[in-house]
Amino acid sequence: MTSANLPILVAIAALYNVVVFGVYAFDKAAARNGDWRVRESILLWLAVLGGGIGAFLGQRVLRHKTRKPPFHVVLPVLFVLQTFLGLAMLLAPETALAAIRAGVEALAGR
Repeated sequence: MTSANLPILVAIAALYNVVVFGVYAFDKAAARNGDWRVRESILLWLAVLGGGIGAFLGQRVLRHKTRKPPFHVVLPVLFVLQTFLGLAMLLAPETALAAIRAGVEALAGR
């Protein structure tokens, strides 16, 4: 990754988190109106796949899924991890990418 790609990556991540927040807002409105709901597994996967910040903010701002397990534990943890990862990518992108590669290789058993 080059420094020229970093603003694009940040913009994509920010947009994705806005979309995740919107999905949480949609689900909250559906809950109030008794309409079709988003599956909880989808809400969690959206957070795990990079939308932890948007999901956590949706939870806190909208007061949605605040008491339901595993949301009350998973979303704060993802928020912290993804915020830390985002800051690391902004401050030291090459070091962060090397750490991510090492982690993926360790998980893959290489």
